[in-house]
Amino acid sequence: MSKATSKKSTTKAAKKPKQRRGEPVALKTPDFLAEQAEQLRQLMPHVFTEGKIDVEKLRVALGDSADERPERYSFTWAGKRAAIQELQKPTWATLVPAKDESINFNTTQNIFIEGENLEVLKLLYKSYFGRVKMLYIDSPYNTGGDFVYPDNFANPKDAYLKITGQKDDDGNLRTSNPESGGRYHSAWLSMIYPRLFLARQLLCEDGIVLASIDDNEVHNLRLVMNEIFGEENFVAQIVWKSRQFPDARAVTRVSTDHEYVLVYSRGARAEFRGAERDETKFSNPDKDSRGLWMSRSLLGLATKEQRRNLHYQIVDPKTGHSFSPPANTGWRYGQTKMNQLIAEGCILFPTSADGRPREKKFRKDLEHEFTSFPTIIDDVFTAHGTAEIRELFGFQAFDFPKPTELLRRFVEQTTSGNDVIIDLFAGSASGAHAVIKQNACDGACRVSISIQLPHPNSIGTEVHKHGFATIADIAKERLRRAGKQLSKAKDGELKLSSRNAQLDVGFAVFKLVPSGFKPWVNETNPSPETLAKAMELFNDPLADGWKSEDIIYEVAIKEGFSLTARLEKVSTIKANNIFGVTDLEKGQSFRICLDDELKSATVKELNLKKDDLFICRDVAIDDKMSANLALQCRFKTI
Repeated sequence: MSKATSKKSTTKAAKKPKQRRGEPVALKTPDFLAEQAEQLRQLMPHVFTEGKIDVEKLRVALGDSADERPERYSFTWAGKRAAIQELQKPTWATLVPAKDESINFNTTQNIFIEGENLEVLKLLYKSYFGRVKMLYIDSPYNTGGDFVYPDNFANPKDAYLKITGQKDDDGNLRTSNPESGGRYHSAWLSMIYPRLFLARQLLCEDGIVLASIDDNEVHNLRLVMNEIFGEENFVAQIVWKSRQFPDARAVTRVSTDHEYVLVYSRGARAEFRGAERDETKFSNPDKDSRGLWMSRSLLGLATKEQRRNLHYQIVDPKTGHSFSPPANTGWRYGQTKMNQLIAEGCILFPTSADGRPREKKFRKDLEHEFTSFPTIIDDVFTAHGTAEIRELFGFQAFDFPKPTELLRRFVEQTTSGNDVIIDLFAGSASGAHAVIKQNACDGACRVSISIQLPHPNSIGTEVHKHGFATIADIAKERLRRAGKQLSKAKDGELKLSSRNAQLDVGFAVFKLVPSGFKPWVNETNPSPETLAKAMELFNDPLADGWKSEDIIYEVAIKEGFSLTARLEKVSTIKANNIFGVTDLEKGQSFRICLDDELKSATVKELNLKKDDLFICRDVAIDDKMSANLALQCRFKTI
């Protein structure tokens, strides 16, 4: 890959600002709120006034012409407005490949992104909008003390007191007993809100989000998710018994042995697959021609007062014995259905009059292949995750990792085929490990995207002594080791699929870095000379020291191409360095040239068609070539 520098062509450099030729490429992420407003404009143009949404007109259009109630239900906190403003800001950052840290970079579909996840989500918005089937969120638990996270919402106490009106701008307290504990909740909510909001945009209509949390914020997280996903899209609040043995150190003498996983869907169609049935319950001792069957209770759940039609006598046609249900349950079926089952030989009557009839339920008649997934998980523990890390690394490289088996079950329940799964707070990469494991089990080709902040490990700790400077370093090494382990698994050690598809244990590493384009610096009341000089610098907006590969990936991402898009040099063209970018997943491609000058011979050899996208630097062409390219193809300039 060429590592071109940013030197300007002496023949192309302009001494005064010039008119840009061609449509400019995107230098920042899209304004998704503006996109949503435009969608509303298409549906309801009459609720707009002077180009903006008129809230009162919108309320009238929705049949809510007036709200005369003095108070209404709402959920808010100190800093919510700032959190909403933060998610609306486009990012000028980009993602660049780190091939030397990757495994099978050019062939793998799995992605590991090292960077702050709010900025990363903004970058993924255009490429992965509506494509993700499962989102897993294991955000930092708010366990007390000053909540710290590297964005604008880790507010110190003074900032919180000012936001809530308990302190004025001069630092004077306005209350005699200031409340400061709420700031911990406010800071945490302001951290999680924009991330959840953006994450929802990536989910497909039948997508599911699962969020791990503990007692400290479960109530707030549920309110936030109700607001973002809709209360009607709540699926379950799973209780995970995370601690295998009671905590003898508990100060209150009450051992907190559980955590929660909140589950919401993007739309109404999302559901879990269900748990495996216990097939040992089915047999056919009487050689019934209808096949395997099991015996199950005929009792219902309704009292006589609740459902009188479920309380009646049934008679064994062979013995004449009659049977009545308990007064507090009744039968499972009404009398018509029951008589039909008796006639079909589907009721098992007892030999004695004091016994109780049961139903003969045939395996083939079950409505669903699986049973319902339980909301209590009590057979996999944090200790299992700890043991996994020790086995892979030979020491305790990460504290309290989620066990792979827990996440594998969620992957199995909510995804299949080549579905995309994002782990927003990857930690030690238990989520990506779980995806590979489940693919090994059923032969599917699910894709994992893991995002982890390169948070530094403390100097002097065992993990730092082993050479892992950041948490992201631990996660990447885990995936390398887990991939080797799964690839070498012998037949019988894992329930490997018989499918021919090769297990993808690779991952392509990308890192969040500042944009390769020059940032525009706003000056207060600039002089005409200063403004002209600034515009002249932007005749070529590429930053000093830019690299071809990094710029091409930035252009691709901001044009909406997947991170798995393949970049190749076009070897048939000699006069210029031309690169082709192809996104097989989205069925789109473009060609790009970053040379100082685009040769006429190159344009001819490219043989561009009307639907082809071609991108080059603005300084590389003159007005005539620009006009010709604009007529030939979809043409954009940098």
